[in-house]
Amino acid sequence: MTQATSAFEDTAAGGTPKGIWKVIGASAAGTMIEWYDFYIFGSLAMVISPLFYPPGDDTLALIAYLSTFAVGFVVRPFGALFFGRIGDRVGRKYAFLMTLLIMGGATALVGFLPTYETIGIAAPVALLLIRVLQGLALGGEYGGAAVYVAEHVPDHRRGFYTSFIQITATLGLFVSLAVILVIQGTMSPEAFAEWGWRLPFIFSLLLVAVSFYMRVRMKESPIFEQLRERGMTSAAPIREAFTEPKNLKRALVSLFGATAAQGVIWYTGQFYALFYLQTILNVHGPAANTIVAGALLLGMPFFVLCGALSDRVGRKKLLLAGFALAVVSYLPIYGAMRDVAGSDVTTVVSQRDPLTGAHALTPMTAHGDRLVPAPKVLTGLGVGEVLRDPTALKLMGLVWLQVLLVTLVYGPIAAYLVEAFPARIRYTAMSLPYHIGNGVFGGLLPVIGLTLVASTGNIHAGLYYPMAIAAMSLVVGALFLPETHRTRIWQEADQSN
Repeated sequence: MTQATSAFEDTAAGGTPKGIWKVIGASAAGTMIEWYDFYIFGSLAMVISPLFYPPGDDTLALIAYLSTFAVGFVVRPFGALFFGRIGDRVGRKYAFLMTLLIMGGATALVGFLPTYETIGIAAPVALLLIRVLQGLALGGEYGGAAVYVAEHVPDHRRGFYTSFIQITATLGLFVSLAVILVIQGTMSPEAFAEWGWRLPFIFSLLLVAVSFYMRVRMKESPIFEQLRERGMTSAAPIREAFTEPKNLKRALVSLFGATAAQGVIWYTGQFYALFYLQTILNVHGPAANTIVAGALLLGMPFFVLCGALSDRVGRKKLLLAGFALAVVSYLPIYGAMRDVAGSDVTTVVSQRDPLTGAHALTPMTAHGDRLVPAPKVLTGLGVGEVLRDPTALKLMGLVWLQVLLVTLVYGPIAAYLVEAFPARIRYTAMSLPYHIGNGVFGGLLPVIGLTLVASTGNIHAGLYYPMAIAAMSLVVGALFLPETHRTRIWQEADQSN
């Protein structure tokens, strides 16, 4: 009996395999680092955008930068197909070793990239190409990590164990914000804007090296080994996953009934909340980062709670509950954030600087019968002061409510996707709807939100997009999404062989 067969039989019988926490730790660490690499790009949007685009129009530069940010999301489905095929044909481990190295190398390059002032138009072009590489790598990473963990654990605890992979995206954002705050605290704002912003990107080299060492020592998934030993891996996983009617239906239902709304809820509760605080409510950048980082830290245990709960009550119920709550709660939550912040913002306008002719997105407040620029709030506060400030704590609580919605839909999604597709095409089949839902529907949220707010002046216009997507998935999911939490993937894999 081979080691892979032994592990397969032990876990198929309901036992937890030896060393599972090492498997989860190595998978989660690598995935967290990839998310960290991916999100420091967005976390530093306000600082970096003027450096890589032609000077003169800060609003245009920010929109261009966020569009570059969104490109990384749009190409994720292509990465899902490319690396998914490798994962289903060659192995789960090999695929996500490749994604880790590509992501780490691309991210480190940003830290050394000359700005527009130095190399002109080549700067934004290079930034765009790096973002494409990051998106391709991330497209292959998540599916590999989720499948790898799921194929090591017993059926009845899959939601619990895979929820630790779900924490990694939020943890990656948290770590990116924390690293930025630490570096900002050690230098002047001028030094950070000039060269300090490069350090979080360069720091990823160390993180990637540690994670690669952990991953390269791991063994292949026992389910995949079982398929490979018996010659039952798919020769054409892309074709099998998306041309066979049964599998195509699974993919479409998963996209429109689950991952599309899950994606926009994730980005609304974390990235859009940060954008809203900084750009709309005029909260000082370091304070806004601290508020969101604190909310993320408080919310992370609930990913595991919701994953474990989905093992008992089912994946579908939690997903639909999260979609419904997003539709009805976003406007009240963001309205409360506006009231609490104290900047009294009523609208946002694009103003022309009378001296330079440049346009800038400016939050405005009513002063008598006219509008004036809103004041900057929570300025000059260190991390400790932010954590003691009543206004900041209230804002943190309101962001935390949004993070709870994220945990409802993100905690069980990996387990659902693994269970929805057969083992021989699982990596490819689950990765594509996940990355279209998150990369396209969710990843475009910052650009769509900023554009809607800038064009209408309505500070809440950006929320209509995630609310509409959540409502769509609520209807599609209620009608067509299967309940999968009783699926026995070990039995399915054994029978398929």
